[in-house]
Order: sequence, then structure tokens, then C-alpha cells
Amino acid sequence: MLSTTGRYIRLMQKTFTRPDNWRVFSRSLPVEMEKLGINTVGIIVLISVFMGMIMTMQTVMNTENPMLPRYSTGLVLRDTLLLEFSSTIMSLLLAGKVGSNIASELGTMRITEQIDALDIMGVNSANYLILPKIVGLMICMPMLVTLSVFCGLAGGCIVALFTDMITISDFLYGIQYAFVPYYFTYSIIKSFFFGFIIASISAFYGYYAYGGALDVGKASTNAVVNSSVFVLGINVLLTKLLLA
Repeated sequence: MLSTTGRYIRLMQKTFTRPDNWRVFSRSLPVEMEKLGINTVGIIVLISVFMGMIMTMQTVMNTENPMLPRYSTGLVLRDTLLLEFSSTIMSLLLAGKVGSNIASELGTMRITEQIDALDIMGVNSANYLILPKIVGLMICMPMLVTLSVFCGLAGGCIVALFTDMITISDFLYGIQYAFVPYYFTYSIIKSFFFGFIIASISAFYGYYAYGGALDVGKASTNAVVNSSVFVLGINVLLTKLLLA
């Protein structure tokens, strides 16, 4: 564990240095943002809408108590999306999609000796390959989290509009009731950390994937598992620091 931690720190030291060529970095960053962020919009929208619908229906069915106001469904959905689902749960899903993509891409470059070729030419391969991925995902994560929140609320609105489980006026009132703006800030702060964790850990396992095709698969699996574990661990720490 100490050896792995030391290699990770050394890799991050190589990664976070001044780029040798800012023009190359500026061309790579939009490409990585599209690949890691924009290309995941579809799955984010789909999952968030359906989860918003399911959470609305479950909340209505499991809180049938005359003591509870009808608008509490919208309030519960809003705070659930802001505090946990759109930041933490979506980050776990992205760890599977984005993390495996990063690890397999870098792992393939390692076993085909493309990274070695960059090192021989005097290029800082870690900075050249990994930094645009980390920066790109950290930029995209807040936008994806915001999109997830709105899509989840839209899913709740669909239930309110097309079923008789709750009226749209009660649902919209619940969304607006006792809104705490800091919850949105808290969700955005977490997304920056989660973006860094997913991109850096996945890049670490892909960068050191020596061997053959089987090792690329192992690197991808390790990237997803360890990214998910660290996302959950950092989530507990950030919750204690930011909400306590």
C-alpha cells in the first residue's frame, strides 16, 4: 500500500507541472472534455430522469400520513438530489464509464510502448497525457451534477403531471420550500473532488499497466473499484467538513 501510494504521489508530481507546450495542452483539453464529459450527458440525463420519477413515486407511496404535508415529496426529492444522488451516486456511475475509459486508453498506450516513446523523446508523458484528462473532468463534473439535479426534478414533475399521486402545485411548492442555497454549493464542491479522484486514480492504474491485454483489463477493473471506494471515503470526509 505504501509503495502504491508513493508511486501515485510521484505520478501526480510529474503530472502537475508546467506544460511543455501550452498550445498542445489547449488543443487536448477540449478533446478530453468532449470525450469524458459531453459524451456522458446522455446516460446522465436518462438515469437522472428515471431516478427522479422513481424517488417521487416511492416518497409518495411511503409517506401516506395525514400529519405530513403533501409538498414534502418535492422537498425530499430536491434535497436528496442536491446532497447525495447528483454528486455522489452519479460520480460512482461515472467512475465506471469514465474511469474504465481512461485506464484502458492509457493502459493500451503503455503496453504498445507509446508512453515509452514519449519518454525517450524527452516529453513529460504524465503531464502530456494525464493533465488534460484531470482538468477536463474537473471542469465538466459541476456541469454534469447541475444537469443531473435538473433532470431529476424534471422526472418528478413528469410523475406529478401524468399521474394522480401528487399535484404539480404541491410538488413545485415543495421544491421551493425552505431551499438552502448552500446545498447546491456543497454539491458543486464535492464534484470537483470527485472529478479529480476518478481521473487521477484511473490514470494511475492505466499508466502503470505493464504486460499484455489481460493487464489492461485488470487495470481498468482496479481503476473503477478504487475510484468508487475513494469517492465514498472522500464523500464521508467532505460531509463532515462542509455540513457539520
